[in-house]
Formats: sequence, C-alpha cells, structure tokens
Amino acid sequence: MRTRVPGAGALALLAALLIPARADAHLVTTGLGPVYDGIGHLLLTPEDLVPILALALYAGLRGARAGRLALFVLPVAWLAGGLLGLRLGGAAAAAAPLPALSFILLGILVAADAKLPDGAVAALAAGLGLAHGFLNGPALAGTGPGALGLIGISAVGFVMIALASALVVSLEAPAARIAVRVAGSWIAAIGLLLLGWVFRTRGALALLPGILVG
Repeated sequence: MRTRVPGAGALALLAALLIPARADAHLVTTGLGPVYDGIGHLLLTPEDLVPILALALYAGLRGARAGRLALFVLPVAWLAGGLLGLRLGGAAAAAAPLPALSFILLGILVAADAKLPDGAVAALAAGLGLAHGFLNGPALAGTGPGALGLIGISAVGFVMIALASALVVSLEAPAARIAVRVAGSWIAAIGLLLLGWVFRTRGALALLPGILVG
C-alpha cells in the first residue's frame, strides 16, 4: 500500500523553482553586437571603470589642457594595450594586482591634488590605457567581442574622460574641488582594500597545495 506524503508535490515544485540558472562573472554578451559587448564589459567592471573616472578627476583638477591630453591619449593607449592583450592573453594573468595599484596611485594624486605637469598627466593616461587594455585582452579573446569590443571600451573611455574632466575643470568653488579630492581619497582606500584582497586570495591559493598534500 502506497503512503501519500502531504505537501510532497508542493515541495517538489519549490525545489524545481530554486534550481539556480546560469550566472556569468563578466557579462560581455549584450546581444547588440561586439562593440556594445565591449561597452557592457567596461560598465560592469569596476576595476577598469573607477581608474578611468579617477584619471578624469585628476586631469580635470590639472586644467583644460591636461584634460584634453588625457581625453585623446587614454582611448588610443587602451586600444593598443588591448590588441597586445588579445595576442598575449596568457601573460596578462601575472598582472592581476595592477587594477588595485591604479586605484591607489590615481586616488592619491586626486586626494593630494598633486601639481604634476601636463606631460605627466598624458603619461599617466598612456600607462593606464596600456595596462588595463592589456588586462582586457583575455576577457575579450576567443568567443568574446575581440578588437571591436576594445573599440567600444575606448569610445566609452573617451566619453567618460570628456564629461568628468570637463565637469571638474568647470568647478570654481573651493568646496567643490575639495569634494573631488575626498572622492580621490575614497578611491585610494578602495584600492588598498582591493590590494589586500588580491594578496589574501593568492596566499590562500599558495597554501592550498600543502593542505591537499597534508
């Protein structure tokens, strides 16, 4: 004789509804084409998005000429670094702490309102673009959006630098410029936390083989 369990059907239905669907760490497929995939990748990657914003804030603090230099140097450097990363994708994994270092360096420069020459701002833009573009390579290679995705990323970087640096250049009230510097201090603090997280994760992974052998 079969025994009926009260509520068994409801429990089975609930279990079926709770089965997780597929989740992606990086949503690089928007369905709108590779250029938009690259745009989506940048907008959903704070490790790239925040340093661009920090560079824009710093270039804006340094004035209109520095802002124009960053505006044109960053996208070109990002595209060049990205193309190199697409070709040498495996080597990019060794540069994992770079995003955290970008947070810290640019955040400190913004917070201190460091008086660097315009050429140094252009060099910062070039270094940021080359390094982060290179790190984008593995994510965009293979079935990813590839070079067209890099064009989308560079275009968004151009727009972000243009809008944010122009906003900061237009600020005349001392309190407003201080607010920008405070934002820089937050970016640097987040970079320190991110750097600690990177080394903590790497330390745990280094201990893992010994734990498994033991």
